[in-house]
Amino acid sequence: MQQKLIFTNQVGAAVDDLVESLGTPQVILLTDTETAEYALPLLLADSKAAAGARRIVIPSGDLHKNLDTLSKVWTELADAGATRSTVVINFGGGMVSDLGGLAASTFKRGLKCINVPTTLLAAVDASVGGKTAINFNGVKNQIGTFSEPVAAVISTLYLNTLPEQQILSGYAEMLKHGLLDDKDTFTQLLKYSPVYPQFDSERLLPLLESSVEVKRRIVNEDYTETGLRKALNLGHTAGHAFEALAMKRNSPVPHGYAVAWGLVVELILSHLKIGFSSDVLHSFAAYVLENYGAFAITCDDYSALIAYMRQDKKNTSADDINFTLLKAVGEPLTDNTATADEIGAALDIYRDLIHLA
Repeated sequence: MQQKLIFTNQVGAAVDDLVESLGTPQVILLTDTETAEYALPLLLADSKAAAGARRIVIPSGDLHKNLDTLSKVWTELADAGATRSTVVINFGGGMVSDLGGLAASTFKRGLKCINVPTTLLAAVDASVGGKTAINFNGVKNQIGTFSEPVAAVISTLYLNTLPEQQILSGYAEMLKHGLLDDKDTFTQLLKYSPVYPQFDSERLLPLLESSVEVKRRIVNEDYTETGLRKALNLGHTAGHAFEALAMKRNSPVPHGYAVAWGLVVELILSHLKIGFSSDVLHSFAAYVLENYGAFAITCDDYSALIAYMRQDKKNTSADDINFTLLKAVGEPLTDNTATADEIGAALDIYRDLIHLA
């Protein structure tokens, strides 16, 4: 992985140093409406490069991570006279870095970009590793590229501007990394409280850096997701299905919440198929229920959820649904398949664990 990762709460200085090192004649800052209101003033006060940049502001929310918004960004890049020496600063959450990264990687066959995540979810996941995407045809992240940004400036500086829901959303990805890492890391994460008033953004920074390092190690070994990197999909096959069903209901849920519920489902499958510890499963399910609540489903939703899982881009055939499962904490096994009956059984247990009748 060539992407430079900078962990600091001196974000403005880090951005200015990066822009200066690139020697770029033009800086374009991409953000969304909510970030522009709450977090952008802090960056503009600290960064000359950001303050002098041309801005593109897109609507907030995953519903707008689509082809129409991507086309708007392409149009504004063209209107700004962007060239391959232009650098794009993606300032915002995962939606901004996903869509902005895709826009930059495709416009004139590739512009440089810098990710400056303002949410915990973007810091730990979307801003690192070079995946870009938009949603398409009702399916999450269906169109995208592998294209690394020049750098990501990762901080906890902007987290105090966020509602608790967004902190929890990002923390779910950190929990996933803990499950992939080792038991001590996972236990430490379960002991930290990501909710107010206990939430402490300064204390979170070293935990965040450790979590991102888990992803960095995996991506360095398998950048294009042909082997080990598939482990990072833990919780996402079921999680993306929950997200898609929520969008169909016109009631979107935060990505990290869907991942948390998806992790429960996939740990259940891990227990049923390869003997993952029931004690760890029950402890984790209780943590998810306490912090993330439950995504309400009945058995009538199973066919839709399984249909969404069949559309997942990780599948290698129309008949197999692919999962990353865990033999134990720190022991992921990629390229596992599950039948519709096995998934249905896992969803039954999920409903029981999170107390859905």
